[in-house]
Amino acid sequence: MFGGGIKIDKGLLEKVKKYAEMAGYSSVEEFVTHALEKEIAELEESDSEEEIKEKLKGLGYIS
Repeated sequence: MFGGGIKIDKGLLEKVKKYAEMAGYSSVEEFVTHALEKEIAELEESDSEEEIKEKLKGLGYIS
């Protein structure tokens, strides 16, 4: 279980730990927070809800 009740697949968590360490993050939480902030910043640049939906589709988050 990840902080705040978020669950992450064990295999993915191992990858996150590996890359967080390689990138010099102090913790998995710091790495994930940075990744989410970066992704959200990309979405916030959108002009409309429809544009956000298209970006999410393109990223494979929704179909």
